[in-house]
Amino acid sequence: MSDDRRPVTYRDSGVDIDAGDALVERIKPHARRTMRPEVMGGLGGFGALVEVPLRNYTQPVLVSGTDGVGTKLRLAIDLKRHATVGIDLVAMCVNDVVVSGAEPLFFLDYYATGALDVAAAESVISGIAEGCVRAGCALVGGETAEMPGMYHGDDYDLAGFCVGIVDKPKILDGSTTRAGDVVIGLASSGAHSNGYSLIRRVLALEADRLPATLDGVPLADRLMEPTRIYVKSALALLREMPVAGFAHITGGGLLDNIPRVIPDGLEVRLEASAWRRPELFEWLQKATRLGNEEMHRTFNCGIGMTVHVAAADAERALAGLRAGGEDARIIGHVAAGDRGVVLS
Repeated sequence: MSDDRRPVTYRDSGVDIDAGDALVERIKPHARRTMRPEVMGGLGGFGALVEVPLRNYTQPVLVSGTDGVGTKLRLAIDLKRHATVGIDLVAMCVNDVVVSGAEPLFFLDYYATGALDVAAAESVISGIAEGCVRAGCALVGGETAEMPGMYHGDDYDLAGFCVGIVDKPKILDGSTTRAGDVVIGLASSGAHSNGYSLIRRVLALEADRLPATLDGVPLADRLMEPTRIYVKSALALLREMPVAGFAHITGGGLLDNIPRVIPDGLEVRLEASAWRRPELFEWLQKATRLGNEEMHRTFNCGIGMTVHVAAADAERALAGLRAGGEDARIIGHVAAGDRGVVLS
């Protein structure tokens, strides 16, 4: 007896190889925007080849970082705003890498979904390319995984991977921090990519009384504002003067991240009145009824990165950071103690 059933194809199971190929072609122009002279070849190979720029370093050390976007991605999917979460993805990785004094060299992404929407995926990856341009690193490749049954509807997930380079004698780890050093705060662009599980909870609880705008910007725009990338201004500052340390203010806020680059026997004393806390955080605190300490452990509260320099260099550092486009101001100082971060 003959079996006249038609073949069951990969497409029948939910995987569209042609869509994946189409996506690769559509993202090539975005990747080309990010290229650096060290990159050998383009997208489409099994591995990305990047030459180490040894001519610029005497003891080169590679610095790597990986991260995601967190549940801010849920908002992006629900709001169908895919164009900026790629910037968030890059920012969360490159801002971590530059804290060590490293220049980000190249970036790879991982995009996973149940059924590939080529237009949405291209929008996400165009944002990744824009983030790489802002950070000065190359988008050298990535992975698009179509996995039916693993994701619901239009859901997708993102992960990013960055590699940077720094000369061993120039690695920053905070060990040169001294009592009396000044703490400079660099303004954030909203909540960046942290605290969004709580933000989404607030959106649900306050659904009938949500503010139309925050600081004059529509609520959705404010919540989806991409994470600020501090790489170029941080590297420019390092070329001009000694820096004791940087702290990227991510999950755990100011209270948990600054101590990661402060030696034992020292504490940081911050003056909350030294910077303006955006209306976003005032609204969140009112809606959640969180105390100040918990607010500053959950959100960045308006400061996306801190820079620690000697008091004698503070004004020059402020001038350089502002010239690079940063909203920079002195928000505290380092003192002897063991309390981590003290907020007053």
